[in-house]
Amino acid sequence: MEKPLTVLRVALHHPTQGPAAFAKVPLKLQLDTSPLLLGRGHNAHLRLMVPRLSRQHLSLEPYREQGSSRLSFSLRVLSRQGCVWVNGLMLRYLEQVPLSAINRVAFAGVQMAICIEQGISLEAFVCCVHLSPSPLIYRLKAEETDEHEESPPQLQPPPGGSEEQTPGRPGFLQDPSQTPDSSLQPSPGGGTEIQPRREPPDKAPC
Repeated sequence: MEKPLTVLRVALHHPTQGPAAFAKVPLKLQLDTSPLLLGRGHNAHLRLMVPRLSRQHLSLEPYREQGSSRLSFSLRVLSRQGCVWVNGLMLRYLEQVPLSAINRVAFAGVQMAICIEQGISLEAFVCCVHLSPSPLIYRLKAEETDEHEESPPQLQPPPGGSEEQTPGRPGFLQDPSQTPDSSLQPSPGGGTEIQPRREPPDKAPC
């Protein structure tokens, strides 16, 4: 009697790339306990033709926890470019995280959902792929997008103005009411008020 295999059900979606990006992705494949590679290289099991994707971008790696009779899986990042979001956690090169029964993954504009259906075989597993025409991840956190990988636009001060940079805070333009004869002084209420600059007192007569 054949042993039931663990099944990884992987769904893929990209909001802008057409079907050609997933044309080289098999809908079903069986592997032993070696890692399943995803990328745009010829040796990737799941080959995606997506911009900014590395030849080996990430791997799904089966392993057996001590005392367990089932296969578990982890996701490892193999790309030096960008990052991979796994269930809201940001991973970079060579970082990895164990996967749960249901997982959401985002990288290089790709949305991927991974559902693990446990089997009893410790020698092999099956990967079934579904190409989704609709979004898989409805996230509220903007940081899970790829926007952080691009340089943010730099705000330029208006001509004649100066910009004061505070670590961890955006730059603040100079107050238009501030003149060369005034300076910023802390106010008793914790804010900032403009105080006129005081001239030094005349030297007292001998």
